[in-house]
Amino acid sequence: MNSADKAKINTMWLMLGISTLLMAIKFIAYFSTHSNAILTDALESIINVAAGTMALFSIYYAARPKDENHPYGHGKIEFLSAGFEGGMIFCAGLVMIIKGVLAFWKQVEIHSLDIGLYLSSLAALVNYFMGTYLIKNGKKNHSMLMVANGKHLLSDTYSSIGLIIGLAVIYFTKLIWLDNAITIAFGLLIFYTGYKLLKESVNNLLDEADYEKLNHLADVLNKHRRPAWIDIHNLRVLKYGSRLHVDCHITLPWYENLEKSHSEVSRVEELLKQNSQNEIEFFIHADPCLPLSCPICTIQDCTVRKEKFVKQLNWTIENMLPDKKHSL
Repeated sequence: MNSADKAKINTMWLMLGISTLLMAIKFIAYFSTHSNAILTDALESIINVAAGTMALFSIYYAARPKDENHPYGHGKIEFLSAGFEGGMIFCAGLVMIIKGVLAFWKQVEIHSLDIGLYLSSLAALVNYFMGTYLIKNGKKNHSMLMVANGKHLLSDTYSSIGLIIGLAVIYFTKLIWLDNAITIAFGLLIFYTGYKLLKESVNNLLDEADYEKLNHLADVLNKHRRPAWIDIHNLRVLKYGSRLHVDCHITLPWYENLEKSHSEVSRVEELLKQNSQNEIEFFIHADPCLPLSCPICTIQDCTVRKEKFVKQLNWTIENMLPDKKHSL
């Protein structure tokens, strides 16, 4: 296990401990006030703790080395964990919407709102710092799971701010029905947050193309391209947690020997490693050039050219993704 993985695990242990403490504070606030809106916040804290536990296990499992049964590593469990978290948030939002609607027919007496306000404010402040810290470290360590947890905590913070404002309005106006309206509003927000996390997780499990990373790789290759790199096509980037698997075909001069071709492939690998913060593994297939490659080949001293050079093609996602050699 490398230092980055150890740092992620230590961070998630810290976040899990704080989430458990916040859950206790929110339930104290609920039992002090009997507010459905505060109960909504407290129930979401249960999700935070459950999701944090799952996230901690997933990050630990994802850090395990490759083996015969998992030749690409164990990183995809992070996407599964993020989907689990999204599903729990989705269901919690739905339950709170139903509870808020039913509560209009069965009013509950609310009291000690001032205590609820103080405790909810404390929880919101801690959630904000936890969320921003997780997002910052998640981006630094390329962990979608940590970023997802951070975004969840920030959404929890924003809903808590709305809750505090709503409780203050109820406290001064004595309009108890507002508590149920706030519950429904927060339920809708939580429902939508869960939907987004679930969708993102499923897309990653299905290896949806990451156009941001693909564009970055295309820019790097265009900037540092060598004449021998006649074209690069069939480009794929697969994500396994914080690790990337890059698969592509490179067209090289057909007359070069195997050692020379291998050297050019190694140059591509080293270039992409130097210009990516992720841990990357490569599967680069070398293709020999064909006469149709001549019009775009920039090798000036080629003695076996079949056609004149016309122009250099700029590599883009559109022409690098298809499994087809470039030509005019």
